[in-house]
This record gives sequence, C-alpha cells and structure tokens, in this order.
Amino acid sequence: MLYDLFHWLQQLDFPGAGLFKYVSFRSGMALILSLFISTAIGHRLIDTLRKMQIGETVRNLGLEGQESKKNTPTMGGIIIIIAILAPTLLFARLNNVYTQLMLVTTIWLGAIGFIDDYIKVVKKNKKGLHGRYKIIGQISLGFIVAFALYFSPDVVIRENRETLNRNQTVQSVNIHPEETKSTKTTIPFMKNNNWDYRNLVRWAGPMEDALTCIVFIIAAAFIITAVSNGANLTDGLDGLAAGSSAIIGIALGILGYMSSHAQFAEFLNIMFIPGAEELVVFAAAFFGATMGFLWYNANPAQVFMGDTGSLTLGGIIAVFAILIRKELLLPILCGIFLAEIVSVMIQQGYFKLTKRMYGEGRRIFKMTPLHHHFQVKGNSGVNAWIQRPMNIVPESKLVVRFLLVGVILAVITIVTLKMR
Repeated sequence: MLYDLFHWLQQLDFPGAGLFKYVSFRSGMALILSLFISTAIGHRLIDTLRKMQIGETVRNLGLEGQESKKNTPTMGGIIIIIAILAPTLLFARLNNVYTQLMLVTTIWLGAIGFIDDYIKVVKKNKKGLHGRYKIIGQISLGFIVAFALYFSPDVVIRENRETLNRNQTVQSVNIHPEETKSTKTTIPFMKNNNWDYRNLVRWAGPMEDALTCIVFIIAAAFIITAVSNGANLTDGLDGLAAGSSAIIGIALGILGYMSSHAQFAEFLNIMFIPGAEELVVFAAAFFGATMGFLWYNANPAQVFMGDTGSLTLGGIIAVFAILIRKELLLPILCGIFLAEIVSVMIQQGYFKLTKRMYGEGRRIFKMTPLHHHFQVKGNSGVNAWIQRPMNIVPESKLVVRFLLVGVILAVITIVTLKMR
C-alpha cells in the first residue's frame, strides 16, 4: 500500500520517497510496527477477553503450576494475526503473488483456529471444531497454494547451474539467465541439491503434467497439515510456541532473502526466485508479532494464543517454506514441532499395540506431547520406558532449553546449504 504511494511520490522527487524501494528498509519498518502493534493492543485485548470471561479450560494432568493457568485469557492469537497483517499490508507490495499467498494463509488458518477456540471457550464445547473440518481446511489451503504456484505466470525460478572440473567437483555456480516454470525444490545434504516433484511421475507419459500437479498439491497439503498441527501441539508451555516460531521465522527470512538475491543464491548454490524478496517483509512482521506476543505470553503467561495463533503460525511457516522452495528443510528447522507430533504418534501407537498384546497399555514417554514428559517425575508409577529426567524440570527452564535447541536447529538448517 505505502510502496505504491511512495513510488508515485518518488516520481515527483519527494525527499526520502526512494527508501521504500529497498526491502531492507520496508522489512525494518514492518518489524518495528509489528512489535508496536502486538505490545500496544495486547493488554487491551487481554482486558477485553478477561471481561468476556474467555479463559482457558485446563485439564487436570497433575503438572506443576497447571492450576494457575486456569481462566487465563485465550484466543490471543488475534494479537499475532493483526500484528502480522497490518505491517504487511502497509509495507509489502500487494500485487506480488507471494505476498498475496501469505495473506491468504494468515487469514484462512486464523479463521479456522478462531472458530475452534470460539466453540471451545464461548460455546463451552470442549471438543471444539471437529478434527475433520480442520483437516479439510488445511488441505484446502494446500490446494490453493499449490495450484497458484503451479499455474501462476508470476511464479518462476532461475535455476542454479554447476560447472564441474575434471575431478567431478563443483568449480563454479552460475544462476541461469532464463526464468522458467518449475516444480523443483531444494533437497539438503545432496551434491545436486535441486529435486523435482516431476521425477515421481516420469513414467506417466502424456499424463505427466497432470500427475505432477496432483503430487505437488498432495505434498503441499501434507506439509501444511503436519507443520500447523505440530505447532498446535507445541503450544503447551508459556512462550514455547511463540518463541519457537520466532526463531523459525528468522531462519526463513534469511533463506527468503538469500533466495531472492542472485549473488547470494549463486554463493549458496540455490535457485534464484524473482519476487521472493517481498517475503522478507512478511517474515519481519511475523518475527515482530511473535516477539511482541511473548511480552504477554512469557512465563507466567497473561494470555494464551489458542488454536487461533498456533494453527496460523504453523501454517505460515509451512507455506513460507514452500514458496521459497525450502520445504524439505522443515524436518530440521521445525525439529521441535516434529518431535512433539512424533512423540504423540509413537505414544498412541505403542499404547494401543501393547494393550492388544498384553491387555494393558504401556508407554514410551511419561507423558506426551514431549514437553510434558519433562514435567512428570521419574518412577512416579507411570509404566514408561523413558524415565529420565528423574526430577521435574521447571517450566521456565524447560522453555529456555527447548528454545536453545530451536536456535541450534535453525543454524544447522542454514548451514546444510553448504554441507553436500
């Protein structure tokens, strides 16, 4: 919005108008504004939620400090969504397809999460929105994103081409001057790090294009569903989901900037994506919004984000990674989310298997999602394989340790681009 205004003012030689053509300036302004919005409206929204008696219902799991969380205002994800949308609308180029897809993602998943929280908190239905409708919403978003990327003429790449010497090692990397439509993505740890979804259906002959589109849609839907649900499960400790998302947002912003800069893309041997620089503005707003939310969500939390926030954060991360062709790096970058969701799957599967075999269900972890495992004392009568740590880890310390792991994973994710 402001980009177009100042572009017009620049043509009139208005002093300072040229600053808005720089992504770095607009990203910095988006970060500052998102921080201001999230902190400024946070306490007002918290007071409103408290007056409306929109508080968290906490199941009694016997965890330390759990009782103190009862009736804490929830649906605080509204703060994050507003703090992301406002700076993006002001400072990003709204005619950019990547900006448009990120705005759709934020609103789409924010609406699904809001409906779920509304049913739980306002309608007092603990089950919330039925799981199948959440999945349908996430899959639908995957269809929209994949369809736009596959068919939009504005979504193109310039591929990185390697020159090998006699020893078959990379002598130089050049970004191809021609822009092409492609379903290629970046695959970590491989020497030739561009992998094409089309490779899965090379056998299909005349049906190859149609099947490539279907495979791409399925992959996008799966990634969005997995990451958004992983973020949702991570939202169980004060500041954990917001802090983890902020760290991931920084890494994605760096990867987005590198992918949109031909020289950096050439240095890292990744494909150059014209137009992806606008995603850096969005990433800055995302980081500012999550950090501002931590002002109120850090232990002891004054507000919880609810599904309104967690589903939205996870979906944003997934779609952002898909847009910059780095979705195969998500298992590393989102290692915290992955560990949370895998721990639940393992626990449930093992419990059902042992119940069928021995008549009594057994556990791998003391409790899941994974962060709860550290909040239960070892040898407390729970028939879990893994009893350590023997003592309860305080929530504030546990969150910091998880976030430190998240920082390490973010660094490893970026480093993988040179590890081949």
